[in-house]
Amino acid sequence: MHDDGRIDFDALRRLIDWHIAEGTDCIGVVGTTGESPTVSVEEHCEVIRVAVQHAAGRVPIMAGTGGNSTREAIELTRYAREVGADCGLSVVPYYNKPSQEGIYQHFKAIAEAVDLPMMLYNVPGRTVADLGVETALRAAQLPGVFGIKEASGQIDRAAWLIRHAPEGFSVYSGDDGTAVALMLLGGRGNVSVTANVAPRAMHELCIAAIEGRVREATALHMKLLALHKHLFCEPSPAPTKWALQRLGRCGAGLRLPITPLTPAGQALVDAALAEAGLR
Repeated sequence: MHDDGRIDFDALRRLIDWHIAEGTDCIGVVGTTGESPTVSVEEHCEVIRVAVQHAAGRVPIMAGTGGNSTREAIELTRYAREVGADCGLSVVPYYNKPSQEGIYQHFKAIAEAVDLPMMLYNVPGRTVADLGVETALRAAQLPGVFGIKEASGQIDRAAWLIRHAPEGFSVYSGDDGTAVALMLLGGRGNVSVTANVAPRAMHELCIAAIEGRVREATALHMKLLALHKHLFCEPSPAPTKWALQRLGRCGAGLRLPITPLTPAGQALVDAALAEAGLR
């Protein structure tokens, strides 16, 4: 974003080009790191449209289309499909704390209303409501649901999901610190925060882990370990945006209630960038 809070679409386009050049396999837009909680519905839709238009088929675009209102999530998903997004990322409804049945019915309503491949997204640290293993596997049977971004950080939960996943349903990590372990157990990738800052390294890490090259995956993980941690040293996405500014990729503009990274946080992130060999 610009310093005055306006969305910087030119920087978005540059970031897309950079990710494609660095080997990113799929670009997610309007997720938490993309400040989905602070943009209007109109802005949300425009970010999806611009990303799809600029990517121009060079890389798949996964649009953040979740919401705690099922109707709104359906409308966002419908819009993403209309403008050509390749798939949608749909988070467990937050704040209103639905039951497991309510969560299932939410995903069912979206899947039946819009013909767009859907990745489920479980991040109980943010939503409070937690998508249970049985509910996730039940939702995996819905039309178009192809996977889950499991961001609980609980490897035993990931193992159960991987063990019982039906054909055509894949488990992806949503937690950089435990992503290697999840992929070595059979996960198919990582929807990553660290990849915003170190896309090539994260791509190489994922390929090594998926292919079972344990030593290589472990070495890459250790090199990025400080970034995994310190990109959350203060409320996200302030550390990530500051890191990208430090690397000359975009500005560090934010919208309230997220505030700029403090000098103490800047020192932590800067050291992590150096440890990862990024500066």
